[in-house]
Amino acid sequence: MTRDDALKQLGHIARERAFGRHVGSDRLIQVGLGALIAEVESPSLAMLAGLLRSEEPEAPALFDQVLEELGLLFHPPADPRAAKWALADWIAGQIADGTLDPATGTHLIWADVAYDLGYPEELQSLVSCHFDLDEWEESWDVSVEELNREAVEAAKQFLRRRPAAEAGS
Repeated sequence: MTRDDALKQLGHIARERAFGRHVGSDRLIQVGLGALIAEVESPSLAMLAGLLRSEEPEAPALFDQVLEELGLLFHPPADPRAAKWALADWIAGQIADGTLDPATGTHLIWADVAYDLGYPEELQSLVSCHFDLDEWEESWDVSVEELNREAVEAAKQFLRRRPAAEAGS
């Protein structure tokens, strides 16, 4: 793993946690160890990476300290609607760049974002992709790979349109 990969992974987990996803202490320690091996420099990183099983409860606070030292600490918007849109942007970005499986990502958009925002038009294509992927059967005239490609394209289109739409959110 390169230093850039390690920093990207730290930033990813920062967002996961900021958006309310549970990330276990063992994973935080493992990511810290990976970053340390990749020569990421932070005063608290060695302490995080070296935590023993009995010290795991200290991992979340140390992880946040590492993020702060590296300038990677992330706070979603305070406004609940804006936070949901930020979550949609983040998930769509992962679908678009291939770091998140399209079926999983579109499910998250549908389950964790669209409902809370009242199923806005901007998310409709991603929600449709979720249902297509969730209900797909071999008898269909389209492959699951094609549905995955459609979901990736829907995510990219959402991200291209999103900056203009933000003013109206």
